[in-house]
Amino acid sequence: MDAIIMAGGFGSRLGMGEKPVVELLGKPLISYVIDALENTESIGKIYVAVSPATPTTGSIVQNRYDGRVEVIDTMGGNYVADMVYAVKAAKITEPVMILMSDIPLLNPELIEQIIEEYNNCGTPAMSVFSPIYVCKGLGIRPDTVFNWKGKLIVPAGINILDGKDVENEQPYVSLIREDLELALNINTVAELQKCKEMLSEISNESTAQSKVSSD
Repeated sequence: MDAIIMAGGFGSRLGMGEKPVVELLGKPLISYVIDALENTESIGKIYVAVSPATPTTGSIVQNRYDGRVEVIDTMGGNYVADMVYAVKAAKITEPVMILMSDIPLLNPELIEQIIEEYNNCGTPAMSVFSPIYVCKGLGIRPDTVFNWKGKLIVPAGINILDGKDVENEQPYVSLIREDLELALNINTVAELQKCKEMLSEISNESTAQSKVSSD
């Protein structure tokens, strides 16, 4: 399955310039998503859709990944139109994963699980959501909340759809996941700081486990 990362937004809520290349522990936000995809066995080609609002993003991706990730220039200003354009420009006619660039805690295991859920869902499209209580537990106040069968859910910024029918509305299922990694999208400075803390904790735990193993 190919993947397209949507990276053409203004990132005005964060207020730190082009959001995809805002540094998080010395690494651009978008690189966390790209690196997770590159290390996922079920993912094929990776594309990054940029716009006139994110010229630096395109340059950094091209330089950092040396041709392994293709940059697609969109018009910008309309997420759905840009997404449709990107899928068609990439000539994708199979199911494709569409992701936002601000999910730095994403990891290959989660991506594989989401793809497996899609393969078993029986519909052309699937959208991933987090329960609002998971977001609140992280101290996050989401801007977008949906009522799904009486439950409040928040878009995780990951969707899978059928590339050959991208211009049309597709029947979809909602995948509700309680993973903290999917609940933390970076839209504010507070969320960026929270992510720094969580990544530092993960790094410290990994270091401690490695030390125990070596002992």
